[in-house]
Amino acid sequence: MSIERGRVRWQCRRALLELDLVFTRFLERHFEHLDEKQLADLDDLLRCEDHELWAMVNGSQPCGQDRWKEIIALLRQS
Repeated sequence: MSIERGRVRWQCRRALLELDLVFTRFLERHFEHLDEKQLADLDDLLRCEDHELWAMVNGSQPCGQDRWKEIIALLRQS
């Protein structure tokens, strides 16, 4: 199953300003280099609520799924 990059890119737009800024940099630096597995993990991660996602990105909450850890690490680099 192929995941549509345009849809995932659109879902990276977040209501929480801090997340929106992180995702903007993430999209510029890493998005085009993601393989299908990473893209699927990102697609799944984006189903989280903004505050839960922000807590994982800023480290105040552990990552909910092992498969998301790689994407969270890339978000933290951004």
